[in-house]
Amino acid sequence: MRRFFRFGRDSGEENTGHSGYYPLEETPGGGWQDDGDDPDDGFYRPSASRPAGGANWDYGATSGTYVPPSEGAAVSPWPRRRKWLKRGFLALLVALVLIIAYLAITAPLSKSLEPVVPPEVTLLATDGTPIARVGAVMEPPVPVSELPPHVVEAFLSIEDRRFYSHWGIDPRGLARAAWSNATGGPVQGGSTITQQLAKLSFLTPERSLTRKLREMLIAFWLEGWLTKDEILERYLANAYFGDNRYGLHAASLHYFYRKPENLTLAQSAMLAGLVQAPSYRAPSKHYARAEERMRVVLGAMVDAGYLTQAEAQAVPSPKLDVRRAERVPTGTYFADWALPEARDRAEGGYSRQTMTTTLDARLQGIARQAIARAPLGGAQAAMVVMRTNGEVVAMVGGKDYASSPFNRATQARRQAGSTFKLFVYLAALEAGARPDDTISNLPIATGSYRPKNSGEKYSDTLTLEEAFAQSSNVAAVRLFQDVGSEKVIAMARAFGVESDMQEGDPSLALGTASIPLIELTAAYAGIAGNAFPVTPTAFPKPEQSWWDWFWNGPESIGSNEHEDIEAMLRRAINSGTGRAAMLSGPNYGKTGTTQDNRDALFVGYAGDLVVGVWIGNDDNSSLGKISGGGLPARIWKNFMQAALVADGGQRRAPAPRRAPSADPSGPVEPQDVPEPEDIPLGEDGVQLRLDDGTLILRTDVDGIPIDLEVGQDGVRMDDAAIERARREAEQRVRERLGQQGS
Repeated sequence: MRRFFRFGRDSGEENTGHSGYYPLEETPGGGWQDDGDDPDDGFYRPSASRPAGGANWDYGATSGTYVPPSEGAAVSPWPRRRKWLKRGFLALLVALVLIIAYLAITAPLSKSLEPVVPPEVTLLATDGTPIARVGAVMEPPVPVSELPPHVVEAFLSIEDRRFYSHWGIDPRGLARAAWSNATGGPVQGGSTITQQLAKLSFLTPERSLTRKLREMLIAFWLEGWLTKDEILERYLANAYFGDNRYGLHAASLHYFYRKPENLTLAQSAMLAGLVQAPSYRAPSKHYARAEERMRVVLGAMVDAGYLTQAEAQAVPSPKLDVRRAERVPTGTYFADWALPEARDRAEGGYSRQTMTTTLDARLQGIARQAIARAPLGGAQAAMVVMRTNGEVVAMVGGKDYASSPFNRATQARRQAGSTFKLFVYLAALEAGARPDDTISNLPIATGSYRPKNSGEKYSDTLTLEEAFAQSSNVAAVRLFQDVGSEKVIAMARAFGVESDMQEGDPSLALGTASIPLIELTAAYAGIAGNAFPVTPTAFPKPEQSWWDWFWNGPESIGSNEHEDIEAMLRRAINSGTGRAAMLSGPNYGKTGTTQDNRDALFVGYAGDLVVGVWIGNDDNSSLGKISGGGLPARIWKNFMQAALVADGGQRRAPAPRRAPSADPSGPVEPQDVPEPEDIPLGEDGVQLRLDDGTLILRTDVDGIPIDLEVGQDGVRMDDAAIERARREAEQRVRERLGQQGS
């Protein structure tokens, strides 16, 4: 009789794969039957089925029945254990690869060479005057090999005595810190210098178990790829030492006015003691605390074997040598706005940088005075002054930066009012309309949106130029509907307006879109230079090469359309809602006031300066009687009168004069009613105005604007106005002589 063993038991014979049995020497007895494959192959299988729940039962050696494992032959456990050991090793290898990949992405070694905070940037005005100094004071790292031994010993003694012997984590240090904290001793952290570098360079200061575990993991990573001296060098370059100084180099220069390579033992001990609580122990403000901590550091150096007790006691307290006075402000409205762009332009690294901006100190002073002298009451005001290429030369974001650093010129999103009508009329001109085309000025009697004109004053028709100058609401909405909201929005987008604008909303024609003042001013700069879109910038723009201009140059509108829109903008000042802003020279602008007088604006340009003025309340409440054609227009005029003289008196060629309005008493938008002291004396633009007790007669002679001032000293002309008129007259004579010669 042959004996059979179940499949998987080592028999020394080849496994044929039939029924799971190995034929050996004898034919099986009862309970076995042929496997049914080949009667002569000698393979059999058990007659009985495996009992339920008997998955682990064995076959009897000769009986052919299933028996519990304990009754069968013993099976070695090592094959199964080897299988799980292989699987565990493979899983560990995969986890290690994933951890290394994760650390390479989230904790690149190069990041430990970067400053932990942005380094200091000093912003200068165009004349070199410092206007703001922001960021941390840092200096380039100093190689550990160049430092005196006592500098390194001071930091190691108080921060990490076994730094050169551990692998990023110090179990003894952790145990000592835990015991000290548990027994009421001095509070200790137990973190090594490597862990502190990991926290400074890669992690947030949050206190959590997850952050601590990540810190330890990164510490092992740093220890595996950097030398000890490299880790210490990077740690000393990023540690905070108080007084906005980061790194040993910056701290030694600040507190002792000497390089780290020349620090004395006393100075080194004091600096090492600052790391634990830099603001609390900054010696420039709290010398006694810094001195007390210095003695603790010296005691740690004694315990570590670097000093004897007598040597430590003989160390004198160091004298400070703080020389740099902080007289430059750390923030202004312009500086806060310019800083992100300055960071993008920065070269990187630890060194302090100085950058010259586009801010004109004289124009900034004029802008600040224009806002300060305005009778604003409790309202806020903002002003943006830029060149036609977008270079911002002055900015006022509110009445007082110290009390409110919120920049209303760049951060506030307020409705544009009638200043938005510029895009409606531009879209109409592009579609083929002309300034002398007429449009109905009757009330809108259909539809759900029915705007009204000032004082319910209407007329049958107005020319587009008259409607723009007088800021007719009904005319603007009709023109908006004729042109289509898509084309108006596309025109605004082309000029750089990025704010949300709802298609099909007729109220958009009256400026219900919320647009930052700087964005609106940049759009008008695109008209002033006929090159758009204009991107506001705080730094000088390089001249564009011919190739860049050819492929990426700005857009422009046709010369006829540009001449037409400028004629409208000029008439809006000279005989429209912006008469309070009229200058004795070419000027272009538009008033705007939102519903219930919540916002009052005037945006315009003269010479090479484009200026936007906004007045409003931060809570969006009504301004009362303040309108765009009143106080904002006067602020704009006061700034321009002084700024154009300071700016060299630049002037644009005067736009051609248009025929006077056939209806000078036509409709005026309710929110743009000029102040009562503006008194028109006829249809040719002559005006009489009372300004600070002086009676001003405004007119022009042969196209040259003239202001006659009548006061206690009699009748006089402003000296600057006389000089500008003289220059314009000379220019015209030269032009006529040139034409005759040709």
